[in-house]
Amino acid sequence: MKHSHKALAVSSLLALSLAVIPAAHAQSAAPAPAAKKSGHHAKAAAAQAGAAAPAGANGAKPAEAGKRDPFLPLVNEKQASGPPLPPGKAGLVVATVRIDGTVRSPEGMMAVVSNPDQRVYFLREGDRLYDGDVEKIGLDGVTFKENSKDAFGKPVERLVTKRIYPSAGEQQ
Repeated sequence: MKHSHKALAVSSLLALSLAVIPAAHAQSAAPAPAAKKSGHHAKAAAAQAGAAAPAGANGAKPAEAGKRDPFLPLVNEKQASGPPLPPGKAGLVVATVRIDGTVRSPEGMMAVVSNPDQRVYFLREGDRLYDGDVEKIGLDGVTFKENSKDAFGKPVERLVTKRIYPSAGEQQ
């Protein structure tokens, strides 16, 4: 008999605490009362607070200020993009160009390249790219003169050779 009274008391206390905790949390998350403000300002503040913190479409509460969602990735997947690149050959970046093939023509060698957006371009020796020039086109690949800056802002030129069929360990 004593055990049933204790069990009943514990279960009722547990049920009461489960009912009180969500109500206390809702009160702490509620906006501050507008009683401190007077007249028109109180109505505007209440309207702003209601509009600024609507519940989500699925009934979820909005994120509290200063807390981040633990399920969001720590590293942002989107790459920080700089200024938009110019159209055409002038917008090709040496590091992102892929060599698809080379062609020998009566006017000289031409390279068939593509950018990450899968757009195809035809390059000739001496063509100017966004960050370099086409130095030499051979049957097996293309050599670019890439212009960049080091950590101190000093201009640096380097030759980058991209092959049609890169060997193991070679950058494409």
